[in-house]
Amino acid sequence: MSTGVHAAWLPPAAFRALGSRRVLVHGDGPLVDTVFDEVAAACAEHGGRARRTGARPPTSADAPVDGVAVGSADDPVDPVFDLVFALRGTGPLPAPTVAAAASRAEAAGAAELGDGLGDEGFLLAVGAGATVVLADAPAGLLYGLFHVVRLGAAAFDGARPPRAYRPALRRRMLDHWDNVAVHPVMGQVERGYAGGSIFWRDGAARRDLPRLRAYGRLLAASGVNAVSVNNVNVHAPEARLLTDRLGDVAEIARVLRRYGIRVHLSVTFAAPVVLGGLSTADPLDQGVRDWWAATTRRVYERIPDFGGYVVKADSEGQPGPFTYGRSHAEGANLLAEALAPTDGVVHWRAFVYNHRQDWRDRTIDRARAAHDHFAPLDGRFRDNVILQVKFGPMDFQVREPVSPVIGAMPATRLAVELQVTQEYTGQQRHVCYLGPWWSEVLRFAPWGPGGATVADVAAGPAGAGGGLVAVSNVGDDPFWTGHPLAQANLYAFGRFAWDPGLDPLAVLDEWIDLTFPVSATGDPDLVRDTLHDVMDDSWQTYERYTAPLGVGFMVRPGNHYGPDVDGYEYTRWGTYHFADRDGVGVDRTRATGTGFTGQYPPPWSEVYEARERCPDELLLFFHHVPYGHVLHSGATVIQHIYDTHFAGVERVDAMRRRWKLLAGVIDPAVYERVVERLDEQWRCAVQWRDQINAYFFRKSGVPDAHGRRIH
Repeated sequence: MSTGVHAAWLPPAAFRALGSRRVLVHGDGPLVDTVFDEVAAACAEHGGRARRTGARPPTSADAPVDGVAVGSADDPVDPVFDLVFALRGTGPLPAPTVAAAASRAEAAGAAELGDGLGDEGFLLAVGAGATVVLADAPAGLLYGLFHVVRLGAAAFDGARPPRAYRPALRRRMLDHWDNVAVHPVMGQVERGYAGGSIFWRDGAARRDLPRLRAYGRLLAASGVNAVSVNNVNVHAPEARLLTDRLGDVAEIARVLRRYGIRVHLSVTFAAPVVLGGLSTADPLDQGVRDWWAATTRRVYERIPDFGGYVVKADSEGQPGPFTYGRSHAEGANLLAEALAPTDGVVHWRAFVYNHRQDWRDRTIDRARAAHDHFAPLDGRFRDNVILQVKFGPMDFQVREPVSPVIGAMPATRLAVELQVTQEYTGQQRHVCYLGPWWSEVLRFAPWGPGGATVADVAAGPAGAGGGLVAVSNVGDDPFWTGHPLAQANLYAFGRFAWDPGLDPLAVLDEWIDLTFPVSATGDPDLVRDTLHDVMDDSWQTYERYTAPLGVGFMVRPGNHYGPDVDGYEYTRWGTYHFADRDGVGVDRTRATGTGFTGQYPPPWSEVYEARERCPDELLLFFHHVPYGHVLHSGATVIQHIYDTHFAGVERVDAMRRRWKLLAGVIDPAVYERVVERLDEQWRCAVQWRDQINAYFFRKSGVPDAHGRRIH
C-alpha cells in the first residue's frame, strides 16, 4: 500500500486471528496465489505458519511445518493445520489429517453444498480442531478468506455450524465518474468528494500500482467484482480509452484481476464518429456495426476478461440513438451485438429525461421520464444488455420512492443503481451512513408486501439479473473517501450487493470491528458505542435538517451542497417543490396531477394516489398539501418542518460532543479529520435549519408552536 494511505477495513490487526495460526492453502490459479499471498503476509505479521500445496509441483514457498515438507501426498509426517483453504478437485490434499478435516467439512456441510458452490461461493465448516474453507472455484477461496478475516476469532469456534455462502447477485459493480483530464467544471472526478482519481491524473494514467492493488483488495474484501474506470459523461480524452489509450485500461485490469475484479469502460455512443472517422453512429448502419465489432475484438485481445461497456445516451447532452430516430433498444443492441462473441455486457443507463424543461409547464414531470422512455421497450433488449436504473425516479435524493421502472420491465435484465458518493447526502463532509436507506430500497416489494423485492429483481431468475451498481466515493485522499466514516458506505455497498438481506447495523458492526480492531484501540467498547451513536441514525439526521417529506432538491444548483430552497424552482432541470402561500409539494396524482402514481402497480398506485394513505416521508413527493395538513405522526406539515430542522441541528451537535470522547483512543489522524468534518456538518446544518424554517415561515405565516427563533 502507498505510504500514508489509511488501511480502511483491512488493517494488519484485522488479520490477527488468521495470521496467528497454522494455515494451509491448497489449490492452483492466480486468485489462489492471491489468497496465499494474503495468508503469508498475515502469518508473517502475527507469528503463524503459512503453507501452500496443490496439483502443481511444490516450490520454495512450500516451506516445512515443524520440519516436514508439505507439498505432496507422500509427506512422511502428518502435519496439523488450524485453518485450511482448499479448492475442491485440485489434486490430493497433502496429509491424512488435512484430508480427513476436509472430508469431515464436506460431510457436515453436505446439505449446504447442494448442487455446488458456484464460481464465487464457499463452504465454511469447523470441527476436529480445524476450520476448513472449501470452494469450487478460485474466487470462492478469495471471498472465503475475507470472510474468515471478517469473523475473526469466531471463525474458529467449534460450535459454529457449517454454512455455504453464495452471492445473491452475480454482478456487484462500482462506476467511477473519473475524468482522464481535469474537466473545467467537474474537475478530475465528477461528483467526487475525496480528492482526485486513483486511476488518472492531468490527462494521463496515474500508475500508482500499489494503491490500485490496495483498492482492489478493499473491494474484494467487501464483495465487489467489477469496476468501470471512467466517467459516464464521456469527454474526448475518456473516449480514447477505447482505442489508442487502451493500454492504460489493460494495466488497470491486470492489477485488479488479482482480486477477481473485472474492468468495464464507459463509452460514448458517438465513438464511430469521434474515434473512427465515420459520418454516422446510426445503430442500424452496417458500417457502424462493423466498427463496433472490430473495436470490441481489439479490446478483448488486450483484456481477455474485459467486462463490457457502460453507456449514458440521450441524457444531459450525451449523444445517443435519438439523433438517428432510433430507440434505446436499438442503440443498446448495437453494442450488445459487438459483445456477443464474449461474455461481456452493456450497462445501458435509464437516466434519460428532458433537461431543458419550461418550469411554467406543470404537465412535464421529470419523475415520469425513465418509465415513459423504457417501459414500452420491455422485451426488446438483447440478453447481454443490462438496463441500469437509478433506485429512485429522480436523482439519488435523501428520500424518494423506489423507481416504478424496477417493477415495469419483467422481460429485461435490470441493474439497480445506488450512489455511494454522497452527492445529495452531505458530500462526505457530513456523516450519513446510507446502509439503512439502501436496505429499505432493496427490501421494497414493488407488487405489494409479500411479493418479489427490488433485490429479487436485481438478482433475476436463476441469478441472471443485472445486479447492483453504485457510483464510487473513492478518491486519492489518504482516507480513500475524504471522511473516514464514509468508508462505511463503500463497505456496506459491497456487502449488500453480496447479500441484500443483511441487517444494515450488523454490516456497520462488521466495518467497525475491521476498521477499529480491538487490539488497535485504547477502549474498544467506547469506540464501538461512539461509532454507533454517531452513525446509526445519521441518514435520518441528515434528512431531518435538509429537504422535508420527500420533496428533495432544495440545494444549490451546480455544486449541490448546502441549502437553496428555490435554487432549482425556476430552472430547466425539472426539480420543483411548488411552495406558495397555501401549501407545498408536487401533485403527481392521476386525478389532478402529472399521473406519475399510475406508473406503479397496485397496491402502490393506490397508496401513493391517496393523500390519507401516502407515507408521511413521501407526502410532498406525491401531493401538494396545505401547511396545516395533519400527518400520520399527528403534526402539521409546517410544524413538522420546524421541529425536524431544529432537532436535526441538535442531533449533529450531540454527535460532535460524543465523538470528542475518542480523543487519545483512536488514530489521531482519523480523530482529527472527523472532528473537522463534524464541525462543518454542524455549520451547514445550522444554515439548512435557518434557511428552510425562515423560507416556510415567510411563505405560510404560521409561527412555530414552541416559540423558537425563526429568522
